[in-house]
Amino acid sequence: MIAATAIAVSVFLAFQVASELLDSELQDNAEDQLRADSRVLATTMEHTGLAQVQLPPYPGSGRLVRVILPDGSTRTPAGQPALPPVSGHAWRVAQGASADLMESNDSDDDGYLIYTLRAGDGAVQVARNNDDSPINRFGLGMLLIGLLCVAGGALVGRTVARTGLAPIDRLTAAAVRVAQTRDLDADIPDEGGGEIRRLIQSINDMLAALRDSRRAQRLLAEDAAHELKTPLTSLRLNVELLIRLDRRGTLDSALPAESRTRLLNDLGAQVAELSTLAAELTDLARGDVSDESTELLDVADVVVAAATRARSRVPDIEVALDVTSVWVGGRPAALQRAVLNLIDNAGKWSPADQPVQVRLRAEGASAVLEVDDAGPGIDAADVPRVFDRFYRAESARALPGSGLGLSIVQRVVDAHAGRVTVARSARGGALLRIILPAAAPPARITLAIAGVDTVAR
Repeated sequence: MIAATAIAVSVFLAFQVASELLDSELQDNAEDQLRADSRVLATTMEHTGLAQVQLPPYPGSGRLVRVILPDGSTRTPAGQPALPPVSGHAWRVAQGASADLMESNDSDDDGYLIYTLRAGDGAVQVARNNDDSPINRFGLGMLLIGLLCVAGGALVGRTVARTGLAPIDRLTAAAVRVAQTRDLDADIPDEGGGEIRRLIQSINDMLAALRDSRRAQRLLAEDAAHELKTPLTSLRLNVELLIRLDRRGTLDSALPAESRTRLLNDLGAQVAELSTLAAELTDLARGDVSDESTELLDVADVVVAAATRARSRVPDIEVALDVTSVWVGGRPAALQRAVLNLIDNAGKWSPADQPVQVRLRAEGASAVLEVDDAGPGIDAADVPRVFDRFYRAESARALPGSGLGLSIVQRVVDAHAGRVTVARSARGGALLRIILPAAAPPARITLAIAGVDTVAR
């Protein structure tokens, strides 16, 4: 429809312009012919006389002739159709007021183009019909050509549109098939060119990302099921033991107070472990999706808050802080969780008389956070997998934990365009280092109110 409309408008405009040019050209040619015929008749009449000149009979078509005599009368060839009355301007030409005159009379059904030329004591007039038939024939031809062009343009436009949109139709069908079958392994054939090819490639990239996401989700579910199996089995066995002994009425005799206390403590520890594992699984499963907004924050405040939480959760842990103010753009809760996981991990390995050391400083355009302990350190064979989900070194399997803490740390650091590394500390334990891009601190404004200086960030 667009192609047909464009062609129709183009043909209409071309017809208008061509008609005007053709009409102007025909008008100029007719006027030139009338002037030439008038000069020939005027020359003859000046030699013979206006009243005595022999006017040729009217041939039935073509030009018309009229002689204006000095007394105001007129002469016309025999059989010639009557011309419109002599106009006042033409009378003035015959009286010598003007040399010639070109006038058009289109008010009647038969319009005439009349040229008046001074000749002797009068004037001679040569006229012709204002024939619009050439313009009409030209318009009819343009109309037919325009209709053909519009029909052809519509057909060609539809063919081109359908050919160009065929890959889109196939792409739509493939997308519907994927939505119905949930089969993300079927790539859409890369065809077409330009924008269509880029669109297909983008959709294939999206399908690949969805495949990776589904695969990661499946692996997470499998790993979670594996990790939950052991504590759930242990918890169920202990609870079933208590229920069975209670039903038999032998709970007090079969389980002395000391054993019962130890069993209840084990149950509490298993429930706490399950709660921690569930929270870490939830946090890990959310991936990068978070409602927390990014803001400009001082990492020193985040580290202090994480250390406070670590002390409240494990009162026996000792944390030595050596921090300076370093500003970054990030999510405070996510960063605090990452620092807390590092401190908790270090607290598991650090001896009771050795504190976990946490240092924060600025190095160039980076904020560097280091957490080290005085434990046995991480074996070189375990370093490549220390940030994998659910991975626990052979020596760490007897300790509480899920193997998700450091994985969450790496995810948070990656989301903040940073990096995390593992090394051996000077005390022989593990040294985990987080490096984040630093940001310029906010401007500090000093206010003097009622004689009191206040510094505001």
